[in-house]
Amino acid sequence: MILRVTPSTLSGEVSAPPSKSLSARFIAAALLADSPSMIHGMSESDDTTSALEMAAVLGAEIELGKEAIRIVPTPGGIPRPRAKELNAGESGLAARMFAPIAALANTSILLTGKGTLLSRPIEMVTDGLQKLGVSIAEAHTLPVEIEGPLVGGEIHLDGSVSSQFLTGLLLALPYAEKDSKVTVEGITSRPHIDMTLEVLQTFDLDYTHEISEGLDVFHIPSSQAGRGGNFNIDGDWSAAATLLVLGALCAQPELEVTGIRGDFTQADSSIKGALLFAGYHILGTDEGLSIKKKRPRAFHLDLTNTPDLFPVLAALACFSNKPSRLSGAHRLAGKESDRASVLISEFAKAGITIERDKDDLVVHPGKTKACRIDPHGDHRIVMAAAILGCAGDAEVDILNAECVAKSYPTFFDDLASVGGIVEEVK
Repeated sequence: MILRVTPSTLSGEVSAPPSKSLSARFIAAALLADSPSMIHGMSESDDTTSALEMAAVLGAEIELGKEAIRIVPTPGGIPRPRAKELNAGESGLAARMFAPIAALANTSILLTGKGTLLSRPIEMVTDGLQKLGVSIAEAHTLPVEIEGPLVGGEIHLDGSVSSQFLTGLLLALPYAEKDSKVTVEGITSRPHIDMTLEVLQTFDLDYTHEISEGLDVFHIPSSQAGRGGNFNIDGDWSAAATLLVLGALCAQPELEVTGIRGDFTQADSSIKGALLFAGYHILGTDEGLSIKKKRPRAFHLDLTNTPDLFPVLAALACFSNKPSRLSGAHRLAGKESDRASVLISEFAKAGITIERDKDDLVVHPGKTKACRIDPHGDHRIVMAAAILGCAGDAEVDILNAECVAKSYPTFFDDLASVGGIVEEVK
């Protein structure tokens, strides 16, 4: 599907969708709990659907309701696979998080995926599970066969690449037979781990966490029983970041983004600080945040801990008066696309120059021109392209725009609801 986004003026109120990262963690925790869980406000993203399907394959009973999803766990916190294959779709989080959970089972299962996930690195999963005694073949990418059980023990991890496998271990090891000690060097996605630890607390799972000499050490007692219950999913700050940037560039008189007040840590809530650096005044409201149109000033931000903000902040930087610099570009490898290269090549079609300077992306602002952008299957590139079309000087056609459903399936409907001009190109 090709969608055309035309320069628009936005106003009114739009609610951020539920967090897909939090939804996936709650699904995994509910799968292993000792009693059923009712999860309200679940994300409708493709990644969340993949997590639900994986939980069902691993033995959970899933009941879909109008307002909530009920998850009846497997007995004793041990997965009981109903099939020989566990498919993560295109979700990197689901693949890396459910791998140690699937390894709790005393059986063999093939972990696989589809699309771009089949080319994304999986070594941190295979190496880590091998260190904990799980039988798993060395592999650079999916598919890979896993044979448990995961019994626990001690492991040392490099946390500089991804936090997703560590999230899976933290969720799985409370159900292992032996106490575990996980030592992690160089955690870069600390807010994502904080979210995981908050989910453990919500399900009454015990752990201790200490930081010493640059190392994070987690002690996790064995043979625990997580407690199910009634839970609500917070709004997604990753999606809210796109909406706030749209408001910053297009809102007259203002755009209010609601649904983002919650209890769980989310890395991309740092969009608030980023917009302050860019010269914006953000007004807190009863339901969320309000922002008005203004030309951004140039900014220099380190996005090492928040790589998902690169596309939307690169789009914001296009409309400044001077070049902006975004640091931490090494974190863009292994995403749905080679995100740094795609930003450089696709923004160039709109007349915007982005340079790679070691670990930085330098965005040179300019007048945009009509173009057709290929997001390379990357949902966040789709949203960044929509910002260019909505805030720029000419329309932008977006190929394969439906891939935005990976995280935000109602994005274009929400954009149109506040004045965005979106039409399908036949």
